[in-house]
Amino acid sequence: MKDGIHPDYHYVIFKDASSDFAFLGRSTLKSEKTTTWTDGKEYPLFISEITSDTHPFFTGKQKIVDTEGRVEKFLQKYGMKTGAKK
Repeated sequence: MKDGIHPDYHYVIFKDASSDFAFLGRSTLKSEKTTTWTDGKEYPLFISEITSDTHPFFTGKQKIVDTEGRVEKFLQKYGMKTGAKK
C-alpha cells in the first residue's frame, strides 16, 4: 500500500446514547472523547443516537407510521386484508 493515501483506520468504541449498549469496532471516525474497554485499553468513544440495541427493526417493536392512509389505500386497491401475509 502507498503511504499517506489511506485514512487512519483504528479501533473505536460505539456507545448507544439511550442504553448502556456498547461495542468495539474499527472505523475512521475521530473523537475527542475516550473511554476504557473491557480489555483495559483506552479507545476513542463515539456516541450514537441509535444502534442495533434500540433500533425498532432489531428490537421487534417496529411500527408503520402512516398519516395519509397510504397503507390502507394499497391494501384496498389489491383486495388485501390488514396484516395479511402472502
